[in-house]
Amino acid sequence: MQFVFSRLYKRQFKKLPLDLQVKVMIRLDLFMQDETHPLLDNHQLRFEWQGYRSMNITGDYRVIFKKESDDMVRLEQVGTHHELYGS
Repeated sequence: MQFVFSRLYKRQFKKLPLDLQVKVMIRLDLFMQDETHPLLDNHQLRFEWQGYRSMNITGDYRVIFKKESDDMVRLEQVGTHHELYGS
């Protein structure tokens, strides 16, 4: 599986503390092994994010992504629930 990173995702990722960057990488590795692993809480989004999905990084941090094909995933944003969804 290949990840493609949006420009916004890259900016947001660089601003994360190093320990969170490591957690993101660990979760993306887990995603590559098993997209449905319970730790990821991989779920479909609604409203303005229709067609996108979210995975948990920590209790509050999420990655918003879109599966472009069976072997390509576009990572759109990374941040806290509040930063991404406003609530």
